[in-house]
Amino acid sequence: MEFHEPLHKLIHDPLDFTRGLNFPPVERIKIYDSTLRDGEQMPGVAFSPGQKYHLAKALSDIGCSILDLGFPFAALSDRHALQLIVQGKRAGDIRPDIELLVMCRSDRRDIDATIQTLREIDVALNEITFFIFTSGSDLHLKYKIGKTLLKREKRGISEWLDLPVEFYREANIKMQGEAIRYARDQGVEAVEFGGEDGSRADVDYIIELAKAGYADGGTRFAFPDTVGCFTPEGVDYYIPRIVKEFPGKDLVCHFHNDFGMANINTVRAMSHGINVPTCTANGLGERAGNAPLHQVVATLKLLYGISLPNFKYEKLHELRQMVEEYSGIPVSAHEPIIGEGVFTHESGIHTAGILIDPSIYQVIPPEMVGAKIRYVFGKHSGIAAVKAVLERPEYRAGLERDGVEVNDDLVEVVTVFVKDARQKRTRSDQFTSVTEAYYREYDRLGISELRLVELASTLGRMLQEGYISSLQRQPSGNTTKVDK
Repeated sequence: MEFHEPLHKLIHDPLDFTRGLNFPPVERIKIYDSTLRDGEQMPGVAFSPGQKYHLAKALSDIGCSILDLGFPFAALSDRHALQLIVQGKRAGDIRPDIELLVMCRSDRRDIDATIQTLREIDVALNEITFFIFTSGSDLHLKYKIGKTLLKREKRGISEWLDLPVEFYREANIKMQGEAIRYARDQGVEAVEFGGEDGSRADVDYIIELAKAGYADGGTRFAFPDTVGCFTPEGVDYYIPRIVKEFPGKDLVCHFHNDFGMANINTVRAMSHGINVPTCTANGLGERAGNAPLHQVVATLKLLYGISLPNFKYEKLHELRQMVEEYSGIPVSAHEPIIGEGVFTHESGIHTAGILIDPSIYQVIPPEMVGAKIRYVFGKHSGIAAVKAVLERPEYRAGLERDGVEVNDDLVEVVTVFVKDARQKRTRSDQFTSVTEAYYREYDRLGISELRLVELASTLGRMLQEGYISSLQRQPSGNTTKVDK
């Protein structure tokens, strides 16, 4: 219906509270998607090269600017996927302006292996960004890569625990710098760089690491919340200081979702000037996943007024379905923005309000994200929704062909019947089998611990009995088929 007063006179718009923040200009915002790398690291998820190609096309079409393709030297399937995606970009099936990125540790061997891999599949170095990463927090520096840094500095392992964190910080900067300079010397033109666990690192050290990376030839700094423990207050502490140090530079944030905070933390970081947010389709990723693409772009548009000019929001539902099919991981029915149930209404109070005007109970236009309002009927249903559905032209015509007149008596009878029928089902419905089937299939996505031990037992006996003398080492990500 048409309201007598302007809508902004009847309610506060979220933008009343979010205007005036330091968001970068929309033309500088680049959506950086990591579905094909970090998304595939969700336990049990494994995309085929063909699926990665189709996902890359979909992500390109929807409006992503950067695609993270992971570690192509580590797996034959990832090599093939990268080759397909580069060929698709050359052929115009994937946008020519999209940036493709591969990852390496700060190690010449990783860089050499990646360069050799690219040459083998006819991919030029100027077609790819290298993300050369290291660690950022003192915890990671000393206790995760500390032995590597000791070896590089020609120090004995006996010194590991006694040396102060300052030693590891300095050695880490040297290691990062040597790796970046080496990659640039080999002809790599674009180098992203950053330190894992940045959100728990000393902010002054992170800035020092970033300054050194730029000085050594890095082209874009990435700041991660690797373990997903950031809060908006933490974002407020780190990000303004980082942005202030690097005016005009593209800066990446890469936040995980362990507390369900990745979306708002990403948007908060952007409100301080970060222009390259990392996301994954459906929020896939390690543990609880990454900042969900659908949440970030919809939050920016509807709550902060940041509408990305080349992003096709209406394809979010379509993308959701593709990722569900390829990953085997369905999103929750009540997942914000794209869940199957978020535009579905049953409550009589809600449906009556929706029928007056959707804005009474919804702030997300379903058509914006490729969805539509629908109703289900049960014990909470009201007469208004039943009447609205029965009076839809396509349904009313069918009823009239059956000789049924849509009137108030029919609406009342149908309403009472559906409420009673659903109430009776409540007493008999058992959903144990549904949930058991879901988790059974989920467990089958990967090889379980028990299955791994069974495989080890079988292969161990084969080794001992001489049926196989050795197994050719396969790059990570490839599997040798073993018949049952």
